[in-house]
Amino acid sequence: MNNKEFINKLANESGYSVEDTQKLVRSVLASMVKQLESGKTVAINGFGAFEVKKRLERVMVSPSTGERFLVPPKLVLNFKPTSSIKERLKNGGEV
Repeated sequence: MNNKEFINKLANESGYSVEDTQKLVRSVLASMVKQLESGKTVAINGFGAFEVKKRLERVMVSPSTGERFLVPPKLVLNFKPTSSIKERLKNGGEV
């Protein structure tokens, strides 16, 4: 499902216009990004939690040349779903 399909489906289910729904989704995402940029975790009840984690510096080996090189540390976005979502996905979407 792409962004346009998602916005249209959400607008139909909520009863809001497509434009209002798109503004709302953009606002929610912008707020989430601000929180994540400040280092805070964003938890959504019944869905999961987004958090920024620091991936440590590590040594990698190029498979083609065998050359070893250092990969610098970086920040990555991590998502941890709730146990109920994990269970639903494990059971093929059934509760």
